Order: sequence, then structure tokens, then C-alpha cells
Amino acid sequence: MGARGEGAVVLGGVRRRVCLTLGALAEIETGLGVEGLAAAAERMKALSARDLMVVLAAVLRGGGETAPDVAGVEPREAARAVAAAFEAAAR
Repeated sequence: MGARGEGAVVLGGVRRRVCLTLGALAEIETGLGVEGLAAAAERMKALSARDLMVVLAAVLRGGGETAPDVAGVEPREAARAVAAAFEAAAR
């Protein structure tokens, strides 16, 4: 995909970009109600549907979307998109 750390995902048949930016990480911490990356990582081991929506929206915003609508995304697609964002960040 484009910039380093970006990933391409397909959600509902639409190709979208995800990126785990510093802003996305801060948004994830806030949305999950945790402080620090270690606490966020621990919390992400067992995400609720609401938590998954928070994380997905954050990585989509990191990929350039301003107001991502994630409520209708299929859970498996959402989980794959979040995983893709984290994998891209690790490259």
C-alpha cells in the first residue's frame, strides 16, 4: 500500500486503508479506558464488540478516514482489519 505502516483491507466489499498511528494508539487507549500500551495490549486480548468498533474506527482514522462508519462491519472482517493494521505497523 502507500506509506510505511499502512495496510489495505476490504470491509463490506470496499477497499479501505488502515494505519496504526500514534493518534490511533491514543484513541484506542482512551476508547478502551486504559492508560499505556501494555494495558491496551492486555485489554485487546479479549475485546468486546464495542471495543472492536473503537479499535477499528481508530485504525481507519489513522488510514485517513475522517468519520468511519463501522457499526455495520461484519465482526470477522473487523478483526482481520485490526490485525492487518497491527501487522503493517510491525513491518
